[in-house]
Amino acid sequence: MKARVILKGLALILSLALLGYLFNASDLGSSVNEAWIDARVRGHGVNGALLFLLMGGLFTAIGLPRQIIAFLGGYAFSVTLGTLLGALAALVGCMLSFFYARFFGRDLLRARLGERAGRFDRFIHDHPFSMTVLIRLLPVGSNLLTNLAAGVSSIRPAYFLSGTALGYLPQTLVFALVGSGVHIAPTLKLALAVGLFLVSGALGAYLYRHFRHGQSLDAKIDAELEEAAPSSHESTRQP
Repeated sequence: MKARVILKGLALILSLALLGYLFNASDLGSSVNEAWIDARVRGHGVNGALLFLLMGGLFTAIGLPRQIIAFLGGYAFSVTLGTLLGALAALVGCMLSFFYARFFGRDLLRARLGERAGRFDRFIHDHPFSMTVLIRLLPVGSNLLTNLAAGVSSIRPAYFLSGTALGYLPQTLVFALVGSGVHIAPTLKLALAVGLFLVSGALGAYLYRHFRHGQSLDAKIDAELEEAAPSSHESTRQP
């Protein structure tokens, strides 16, 4: 094993250990709640918004569900601003874990996520932007593992990050609405959020089936052409 790979692996382990120590030694572990938002973010203008982005980015980068950040964004700000800041915070976290995997822990993570990264590569190969949007629309899977798998895959950052930004918006809107102080009946607000969530999930499922059908159809056509090619070639050789 090359010394560079060993050093990167050690640096990765040490940095994660340091991050865990700082997380446990500080009050960050208990800060992701409404009380912390009230004390540090809500009503603090630009400084509060920047602190929310920093906190949201760091927490989603280490695996906190982005839906919680979206909920707190809706709680701290309006639905519109909470949706935008919640999606941006999740995108910051995505960038941190993606580039961390790509440039810092790629060799080490490939051994752990190699098969997952391979499936990701095959899934997004033909339409990287569209398929990334699709992955983000589906309400399944681990956000952190997707970011790490993408980091060790061959996808270009521009496609992955732009597709992620667009795909994050529907679910972020749903949870920002739930967390917001919009003055509508709680039952109506919950029903609206559930409806938006189902529409987002249904759209993702429809696109998934559509793309998979197209891929399987293309594969069948290619297979038939490959089978037909030798016989056609042989027929041209006959007198």
